[in-house]
Amino acid sequence: MSTITASAVIKKLLVLFLLIGGLYFAKDFLIPLSISGMLATLLLPFCKWMEHKKMPRSLAVFFCMLVLISALSAIGFMLGWQVAELANDIAIIKERTVTSAEQMQQYIFDHFGITRLEQTQILKNQQATITNMISSIAGSLTSVFTSLVVVLMYVFLLLYYRTHLKNFLLKLSTPANREATEEVILRSMHVSQQYLMGMGKMIFLLWVMYGVGFSLLGVKNALFFAVLCGLLEIVPYVGNLTGTLLTVLVSVVNGADVSLVLGILVIYSLVQFFQGWVLEPLILGPQVKINPLFTIVALVLGELIWGLPGIILAIPLTAIVKILCDHIDSLKPYGFLIGEIDKKQRVKKLKI
Repeated sequence: MSTITASAVIKKLLVLFLLIGGLYFAKDFLIPLSISGMLATLLLPFCKWMEHKKMPRSLAVFFCMLVLISALSAIGFMLGWQVAELANDIAIIKERTVTSAEQMQQYIFDHFGITRLEQTQILKNQQATITNMISSIAGSLTSVFTSLVVVLMYVFLLLYYRTHLKNFLLKLSTPANREATEEVILRSMHVSQQYLMGMGKMIFLLWVMYGVGFSLLGVKNALFFAVLCGLLEIVPYVGNLTGTLLTVLVSVVNGADVSLVLGILVIYSLVQFFQGWVLEPLILGPQVKINPLFTIVALVLGELIWGLPGIILAIPLTAIVKILCDHIDSLKPYGFLIGEIDKKQRVKKLKI
């Protein structure tokens, strides 16, 4: 019996590694398709509403695409506007950065005995690395614009052919399981919509809270940092903290005193408390909830397999995987493992 069990475990592990390998090697195809699927489910209620008003599907999908492009353009314009505002202070930031760097060099010399000439030589050795990094970022931006066009095409086609795709998935299942398959499809679409709409509302409210808080404190370019902290919410646990640290760093370079830095940290703590105890339960709801352990696991695996897009897609895709596990008897233990612990559930002691 132990041999059979070991064989079954080995087979499951092999399937898991093959699945992860397939996701990694097919990422150039799967990442745009996954992002498109999420956006298509987000636009689906609006598309259905227009079709219910007797509008042809092709025209309804076209208006959905206009809404999507307008939303993306508005976010891009807002970010560009704030970056342009920040660029006006680049000369001052550069001057203060040079002063801070000189003070840092003197501190290193006083405490570690490394002369300024040696420090400069070390920095020169790193110049090639920085140049390569900048070239890589430029190449990534070009790739982003190319991928955006592909994503928009996918979104249009997924919305237009959604009935055809749904019927295909139903035909893959046996007649006895088609009702359960349709329920899985509907719940997967619902959880994706719920996550994206909830995340959009969350980011907007974070913009407002951070914007008001940073403005009252007198943080320079408060709106830019509010937008940055809000957008970084797409990366759970780490995103807002990263945005806040960047806000503190730039504020210090701009000559912020200790009281301002402490004020930024207080604003961050208050927003996080309100977000965790009020916004998330009300906006995201229980269906998207994954326990913290597997949230971290999903984020780490997402970054290892798909990079930054994997981090963004990790939570909604894991929630969809949980739905699939909950509807397949052999996978229900895994759905239980991924989900949050029911606080009302009473655990009975097992007699060994």
